[in-house]
Amino acid sequence: MVISVRKWLKALRFFLLFCMLVYVFSKLFGIFEHWLNPGDPYRYPEGSAVKAGSMQVHQEEQEDMLERLKLFYRLGE
Repeated sequence: MVISVRKWLKALRFFLLFCMLVYVFSKLFGIFEHWLNPGDPYRYPEGSAVKAGSMQVHQEEQEDMLERLKLFYRLGE
């Protein structure tokens, strides 16, 4: 059986290069992680914005919403 040292060195060089590139790309994705991930959808809005899922509704606003809902169903939109 003939063992080719040249083939083993090529395979070892390929394996080391592959491992180095995987490591570099994983570090690059770690650096750009904040750019790739979206923001927190559950954070409180800034400025005069109102959170859409807020359950704090005043009485007159609740009546106004009820009228808007009735109009919505009556117009069929």
